Amino acid sequence: MEALRAVQILNPSGEITMPRPDHPRVLCVANQKGGVGKTTTTVNLAVALALHGNRVLVVDLDPQGNASTGLNVPHHAGVPDVYDCLIDNVPLSEVAQAVEGIPNLWCVPATIDLAGAEIELVSVVARESRLARAIAAHPEKFDYVFIDCPPSLGLLTVNALCAAQEVLIPIQCEYYALEGLNQLINNINLVRQHLNPTLDVSTILLTMYDRRTRLADAVEQDVRNHFGSKVLNAVIPRNVRVSEAPSYGQSVMTYDPGSRGATSYFEAALEIAMRGVNTGGTA
Repeated sequence: MEALRAVQILNPSGEITMPRPDHPRVLCVANQKGGVGKTTTTVNLAVALALHGNRVLVVDLDPQGNASTGLNVPHHAGVPDVYDCLIDNVPLSEVAQAVEGIPNLWCVPATIDLAGAEIELVSVVARESRLARAIAAHPEKFDYVFIDCPPSLGLLTVNALCAAQEVLIPIQCEYYALEGLNQLINNINLVRQHLNPTLDVSTILLTMYDRRTRLADAVEQDVRNHFGSKVLNAVIPRNVRVSEAPSYGQSVMTYDPGSRGATSYFEAALEIAMRGVNTGGTA
């Protein structure tokens, strides 16, 4: 069974395809609480969609550069990165790097330079829409653009919210995860009112689910009652393989494609793809 799952996920023949949306979907992966699985979710969903026939771009907007690490894309000081796009108007196509071993997947890395971007953006004209313009000006069209946000609600996250049509919120199945959610939703509503009227919280993904605890079950029920159909049926379990993969510069999809973590992210990616097609492009 595990070998069968691995073949389905790695898709070496290219026969299994996930439906492509009729227009590019730009998803901002956001949650101001750290450690809920934003970067892991971004990397694994992007790889799953790319392995199954979609053209995908990952924009790493977190100064820690973890998404770049997870995709094995160089992001040491001096590498052209998303900072150059935001501050110096360098075209996105000049800093995007093809991800080795994964066809149809590109990544715009983040270096430590990005740590100063919050302050430098304050005095820049049209500071909230710099990323939106950079993505719109890219000559090639992608099926999916995933923007990995930092765990804060500063100008970088606001740029991501202005560039996206959809917000994907990973929620850790623990009590504290629910506490910060209100603040995030309020900020998203503010951005929608003043900067990006098309923004929609389209997808909620439950992560780090531990089926042995009653708390995880209670959090899942709370989230499903509150957000209804926006919550994906696929739930990401706590899985050692998911945690190990980044240390090898890989997603769990390629590191251990037969694992429960890889299967869960594959199911989540398929669900996102199906929702996009069923509702004309937005989940």
